[in-house]
Amino acid sequence: MLERSPPGTARPEGARPTEPAPDAPPGPRLAIVLKGYPRLSETFIAQEILELERRGFAFDIWSLRRPTDRYRHPMHEAISARLLYLPEYLKDDPRRVLKGFVHAVRRLRFRELMRVFLRDLARDPTPNRMRRLGQACVLARELDPAISHLHVHFLHTPGSVTRYAALLTGRSFSFSAHAKDIWTTPEWERREKIADAAWGVTCTADGWRELTRVAGTSARKVELVYHGLDLDRFPAPPVRDRQADGSDPADPVRLVAVGRAVAKKGFDTLLTALGSLPPALNWRLVHIGTGPLIAPLKEQAERLGIAGRIEWRGSQAQTAVIAALREADLFVLPSQPGEDGDRDGLPNVIMEAATQALPIVSTRFAGVPEFVTDGENGLLVPPADAPALAAALAALIAAPDRRRELGEAARARLVADFTFEAGIDRLETRMRQSADAPSAPARA
Repeated sequence: MLERSPPGTARPEGARPTEPAPDAPPGPRLAIVLKGYPRLSETFIAQEILELERRGFAFDIWSLRRPTDRYRHPMHEAISARLLYLPEYLKDDPRRVLKGFVHAVRRLRFRELMRVFLRDLARDPTPNRMRRLGQACVLARELDPAISHLHVHFLHTPGSVTRYAALLTGRSFSFSAHAKDIWTTPEWERREKIADAAWGVTCTADGWRELTRVAGTSARKVELVYHGLDLDRFPAPPVRDRQADGSDPADPVRLVAVGRAVAKKGFDTLLTALGSLPPALNWRLVHIGTGPLIAPLKEQAERLGIAGRIEWRGSQAQTAVIAALREADLFVLPSQPGEDGDRDGLPNVIMEAATQALPIVSTRFAGVPEFVTDGENGLLVPPADAPALAAALAALIAAPDRRRELGEAARARLVADFTFEAGIDRLETRMRQSADAPSAPARA
């Protein structure tokens, strides 16, 4: 997907020109703010934007940084929203930042913003806080005047930029909180952003409980809205009639793990568990994803003597991810606490595995138990517990009929309770209400 400018308007600085996309149906126009776009790890956001466009919304997407992924999901190509990038670092485009600052001082609610910003800066005296102010000034200057409401994904850095821009311009804003932003943003900051927002949603009961806890009197603004999956995007599951039970070296049980190589995904625990399995048990693991821990994980696999059983595929296009899920016998993602309190929500890839009727082995942590019930549609073990994880993997590697039973139950759970429609209906209602509400005058 590439961005385009509306007819008769100048292309904002930082936007990339492209051929016009097909005209969207007439309807509400909003801005969406993200930390990075497009990202393969955030296809749940693309799924939401695409469906809202189909329902008549028009969007400008503002990203705080440019993409680093090698691949795009097909949904990104189907989205027709205009895409614009803010300067990731203020030194990258000082002229543009200066214009935004001068415009904010002369024409916007700068004094009102500074009362909030200086209070924030006193509690967070970091260069990143100053960067958020500069990005907000650029965003406030370059926002389409026809847009009266901003919606931000993630409450941390993107939430700050959006909140500041909304304060500057008198617009309303809302948020979708997901995982890391819920658990690593200071309580005072979450509480004040929720108070200033018109409304917000989060995608797990685990996250909803945490946000309503810190929100105090603003707790009513936060709703639980599961992402769900649009099952039309996935092929029907393959017939799973393989009888591999780990006893035949020529026919190993095929495990797959998908996720960034970061601490909260628990891949170090997975390797420890795999290294403790009986040598005569035959298995192979495919890992899909990139991340800062890839090299240490490969070194760990070498030390454990299991490197020859693991294929590290790196970043893959969505079609390749689905193909890997279809080829596998077992999906594993041992989520655990990460650094600085970081944690998963309900990883989308768990539900994607369920679309292919794969049995799931994961942990009793974060939002995972909201989808996987231990012993019914998967197996759950305590987080960071390698012996328990090894026992669960060994049990399913040796039991093809049990794998099939759990995989079918996982898909049934997905179809019954985690389809896309209910959540997107609620978001549509909320966004239409916000787009129709009048904004405050821009001048202080």
